[in-house]
Amino acid sequence: MMVLEGVIADEFTFSSVFKGFADLGLLREGRKAHGRLVVYGLEVSNLFVGSALVDMYSKFGKMGDARLVFDCIGEKDVVLVTALIVGYTQHGEDGEALEVFRDVVIEGIKPNEYTFSSVLIACGNLADMCIGKQIHSLILKYGYDVAVASRTSLLTMYSKCGLVDDCLKVFDRFSYANLVTWTAVIMGLVQNGREESALLMFRQMIHCAISPNAFTLSTALRACSTLAMFVEGKQIHALIMKYGYNTDRFTVAALVDMYGKCGNTEMAISVFSGLELDKLDVVSVNSMIYSYAQGGYGIEAVRLYDQMQYFGFEPNDVTYVSVLSACSNAGLLDEGRRIFSSLKSNVKIEPSRDHYACMVDLLGRAGRLEEAETLITQVKNPDVVLWRTLLGACKIHGEVGVGERITSKILEIEPGDAGAHILLTNIYASTGHWNEVTKMKIIMKEMKLKKSPAMSWIEIDKNVHTFMAGDLSHPRAVEIDQELESLNEKIKVLGYLPDTSFVLQDLNEKEKERSLNYHSEKLTIAFGLLSNRNKTTCIRIFKNLRVCGDCHTWIKFVSKVVGREIIARDAKRFHQFKDGLCSCGDYW
Repeated sequence: MMVLEGVIADEFTFSSVFKGFADLGLLREGRKAHGRLVVYGLEVSNLFVGSALVDMYSKFGKMGDARLVFDCIGEKDVVLVTALIVGYTQHGEDGEALEVFRDVVIEGIKPNEYTFSSVLIACGNLADMCIGKQIHSLILKYGYDVAVASRTSLLTMYSKCGLVDDCLKVFDRFSYANLVTWTAVIMGLVQNGREESALLMFRQMIHCAISPNAFTLSTALRACSTLAMFVEGKQIHALIMKYGYNTDRFTVAALVDMYGKCGNTEMAISVFSGLELDKLDVVSVNSMIYSYAQGGYGIEAVRLYDQMQYFGFEPNDVTYVSVLSACSNAGLLDEGRRIFSSLKSNVKIEPSRDHYACMVDLLGRAGRLEEAETLITQVKNPDVVLWRTLLGACKIHGEVGVGERITSKILEIEPGDAGAHILLTNIYASTGHWNEVTKMKIIMKEMKLKKSPAMSWIEIDKNVHTFMAGDLSHPRAVEIDQELESLNEKIKVLGYLPDTSFVLQDLNEKEKERSLNYHSEKLTIAFGLLSNRNKTTCIRIFKNLRVCGDCHTWIKFVSKVVGREIIARDAKRFHQFKDGLCSCGDYW
């Protein structure tokens, strides 16, 4: 209206107008206003106008334009430099943000708490602990150590640098922590593998009457997902319903992921199905595909992937990893080939080693070892993970010769790779090459390589009980042994026969059967049944390695005999046993 009525705007008018265009996201109109400023002959070097322009261009991500305006201003102040630093950190140019801050200190401009807050974010993104500690010293020097913004950024910086204890020390100095601070420390703990501490902190936040937001709840669910803590995840689901975030796309995606990683695909489907079409996004769809993959629902995962175009979404690299994993877990060879071919023809995505690893696993488990090896050779500088994936397939199919050749390739890349030595030893053992097993064990002993012991665990009344193979040290060991004997008697009537081919030791048949009887998952399930006789309660166990074929058969029979659902999460995926059947369809 001023323009139409011929009223000439001044510097203060333009500074307000630039802020308005920035807030509304109107880049084209903002550039026009900048041009009119020049036409009016007003100085861009004016501090008010310059700060507003830098802020506007920074919010649009036009950091080159923002820097040009910044450099035109002679007398700079803290508002101006903070606007530029914030722009750099928000658009991934953290190194430039630190350079600007360094110049600010040299020029004698005193930073404020928001300057410190932004530059600490840059340090955290770069994981630059050294500069971060120097900035912490400056914060103490200038007296901003009590400011909420700078202190919150401090604990975030320390957590991103992996200094969790320093992060917690900063947090403990808060007399009153707000939601942003609580969420920052919870996220820091999750990012650094301290999920149990994160959930404890989340409980403390609730006890302090701090209402969580969608991001806080999603972060807590992420901790539950990693630990497969089903009960705690359900409790957080209840909080999500209470606070009205059950339609939020971030919390829904986190819920789907949590239920999927806890082996409850039905609940994941229920949550995902409750999301309205306009609330769907790639993240939530990816979470559901991954949940299908974990639960062995390969066909459903492929079907949802195929529906993405109908939803208007383009699959990303995470989508392809999830759906190819689903194909691998379900043995869907043709579908996997089709999807991998689609990935290779997608000009927007470069196939990663993860994508190749999924495809190698799919081909290898299907017995297409030659095709899998050819695929690996198409990767530039293939790493040990790809070759080790193929070596694992050699173990499944008892391919000694191929396994020896693949092991040689792995040891060329990584001479001391323990995984390759262990897998080859297992191949020898499973095929009865006991002399070679002895030689390998001598080599491993000389190299001081150790095999991770098989262990399983179960949570009963918030206490975790861990069992190792042959472990009879549990306080209820006698009862567990009796429970095992009782179960074995019942399932042998139904036709169970111990499969001693899964005993990778040179023992007689009787000793092999006894060894099988004390596998860690059998001990854990027996204890779980002893501890909870309620037939409606599901038994949930976890194992650090893949479940062996004999134990898999044993658990199927046990689920039928006791009339209980048993869910086992191994190193590869979930197995849902019910009425003598497993969700994996005996393919894992």
